[in-house]
Amino acid sequence: MLLHIDASKHAWFGDGRYYDLITLLDDATSENYYAQLVAEEGTRTLMPAVQQVIEQQGIFCALYSHRASHFFGAPKAGGKVDENQVTQLGWALQELGIKMIPAYSPQARGRMEGSYRTWQGRLPQELRLRKITTVEEANRFLRQEYITEFNRHFAVAAVGKGSAFVRTRRKDLAWVFSIQHERRVNPDNTIALDNRILQIEKSRWRNTLAGCTVRVYELLDGAVVVRFGTHEVARWTPDSLPAPQPKVRSGARPLGQQRRAGPAAARYLDRPLSRFPLRGQAGGTAATLRYGSGKAPAQSKTLTSVLGRKGRTWRLKNLLRIRVALRWGNTSQANAATRAR
Repeated sequence: MLLHIDASKHAWFGDGRYYDLITLLDDATSENYYAQLVAEEGTRTLMPAVQQVIEQQGIFCALYSHRASHFFGAPKAGGKVDENQVTQLGWALQELGIKMIPAYSPQARGRMEGSYRTWQGRLPQELRLRKITTVEEANRFLRQEYITEFNRHFAVAAVGKGSAFVRTRRKDLAWVFSIQHERRVNPDNTIALDNRILQIEKSRWRNTLAGCTVRVYELLDGAVVVRFGTHEVARWTPDSLPAPQPKVRSGARPLGQQRRAGPAAARYLDRPLSRFPLRGQAGGTAATLRYGSGKAPAQSKTLTSVLGRKGRTWRLKNLLRIRVALRWGNTSQANAATRAR
């Protein structure tokens, strides 16, 4: 029992708006078991498709798809898939015993390509005749009417009788088809997820999980659940999730990028040069500064007054301590003095 899964981007409403149509197609009969419009093909939009087919029809043998990153992991884009790099969707299918088969050429997916040409020729006309202009209305029309009509015209009867689907009694499909992560609990009994800090409250059987490894489930309905073993220790609905925190830049900033100085930086910038002795220079910073053929600046001058002079080039023999002093300050002022080392 082989199913094809794919998505086709097209202006389904005929007004310049592009959406992906995700379908699951039976290789033997060309029957469509699922068809829905989504903003973009991805893990979070493909999982509901596979889950719905399993709940309504049963477990099948294999799923045939292209080699996008939400299906397979590959060391190099367009290269051979790495079976050791299992994606979120791949893990869910492994859990159910369904094999994933990658396609290595468009010709290998000829069945899906032909099917989508038919979809693109007929579905926009059906939506236009019924004056359907929203994704919600279109998906309702697909579920309730059009898939049945489409299969009646284009599906063929199977050679053998019966069904190759195997009904499942599993009640945990919502957990299987979820985005899962492992997290180590912080000393304050929190975990980080997507720039959010999630607080785990103490339970009746354990006050804190600090240092323990928990599994975080992002369910398809938007809820987030934390489990420790078989115990559910925290749950957030989409409305109760804390707001994401702003991202903090971890790397060095590009040269010339402005950075607002804080109180600590202001104290550095207003100190005299004598407070910043450089390595191997007992006379302090002023001993290493030269302006043309003139004299070095006085030790009493501050870094701001020296480095803030416009139109003058200072030759610095050792910039280490100055850069440390200016790391929180306005780097554009220091750049004018450092470019002529």
